Amino acid sequence: MKKVVIYTKQSCPYCDMAKKLLQEKGVSSFSEIRIDLDSALRDEMIRLTKKTTVPQIFIGEYHVGGFDGLAKLSRENKLDDLLK
Repeated sequence: MKKVVIYTKQSCPYCDMAKKLLQEKGVSSFSEIRIDLDSALRDEMIRLTKKTTVPQIFIGEYHVGGFDGLAKLSRENKLDDLLK
């Protein structure tokens, strides 16, 4: 399974939904980077994604985007293949 990295912050319902969907897809562990605990990590996320909203999700080197992007991949039956 590919490495999954998710940029999050506390009290973020979309972050929680993304983590839940990943767990439902069998992702037992992922790297969670809390941007609300370190502004340098927020700056890193913006540099990598050109986005300021969370979650921002990477599967391997592929930038999925946020929860909507993750849910779309799941609906289109593309998420399982991407995770392999």
